[in-house]
Amino acid sequence: MSDAPKRLARDFGLIRSALPTGPANAITDVPGVRVGHLTRREGALATGFTAVLPHGGNLFREKVPAAVSVLNGFGKSAGLMQVEELGSLETPILLTNTFSVGAGFSALVRDAIRAEPEIGRETSTVNPVVCECNDGFLNDIQAMALTEADAEAALAAARAPEGAAPPAQGAVGAGTGMSCFGFKGGIGTASRVLAIGGRGFALGALVLANFGKAGDLVLPDGRRPAPDDLADVPERGSIIVVLATDAPLASRQLRRVAQRGGAGIAWLGSFWGHGSGDIALAFSTARRLPHRGPAILTAEEIAETEIDGLFRAAAEATHEAVLNALCAAPACTGRDGHARPSLADWLNREQNR
Repeated sequence: MSDAPKRLARDFGLIRSALPTGPANAITDVPGVRVGHLTRREGALATGFTAVLPHGGNLFREKVPAAVSVLNGFGKSAGLMQVEELGSLETPILLTNTFSVGAGFSALVRDAIRAEPEIGRETSTVNPVVCECNDGFLNDIQAMALTEADAEAALAAARAPEGAAPPAQGAVGAGTGMSCFGFKGGIGTASRVLAIGGRGFALGALVLANFGKAGDLVLPDGRRPAPDDLADVPERGSIIVVLATDAPLASRQLRRVAQRGGAGIAWLGSFWGHGSGDIALAFSTARRLPHRGPAILTAEEIAETEIDGLFRAAAEATHEAVLNALCAAPACTGRDGHARPSLADWLNREQNR
């Protein structure tokens, strides 16, 4: 991969947003949210894990409200059914390649048991959440090279002091071998801040961008960049959108917010093709749901009439996060000589004409 400096979408003047960003323009602008990566890049391998933690405590004991929106369900993720049914998240979220979901699942189970030895014995089992995209074009996915130890390393990176800092973007962690609109894709993040009822809130997005038919990408200024060797192949890919907010939202409302991540994807020119797994997962850090607690819980909740700002924030942050993933990722040659060009290189050539 190229060692050229990474640039983000705002460096190219691509972003026209109605809402301001958080201080770092990252999902970690939501207080308590942490991110860690584990990257494997050697020989024919270009893959990894990315971990997202809603808070630094014991998630099994102190769950957070959560919800899922499946835009197109061509995917092999784990744990989404229970999140949809119960409206809560009780483990960190791991992102990885399709054939490494099992390793991530096992790592999250062991991680939860270390913190809560009663799991599966004196209390319920745990619901690990692992989401995936297929990086097999650039990565030797059949090698199944990622291990539980790799997943644990991503979790450890998220829990380290640097896990609270803005995460690395582009070809890193789970995004190492991903492609997007025929270009090199990967991990991207962005955030928005807004006021509701006189109080300030943040919403952040982190995406694993591996979707979009080459030639379909539409930039905010109307340009349609395409790789020089554009091939007329079907849209086959996936995107995982993780949305975090400190606004007090019920799981039903979080599902509505998650759906608006789809608007940000559509603004880019995607139509969510048959073979694309497009999934958005949203959670709120505004309250903790105790594993064992009182029979009746009370909570604040944003009024439905005041939720449009969060809808816009979800769409804008998702849109910018994907563009950041594209701009930050350098050109890459992977397994069997398969290659993906860099959108940043295309933009630089356009600027120099």
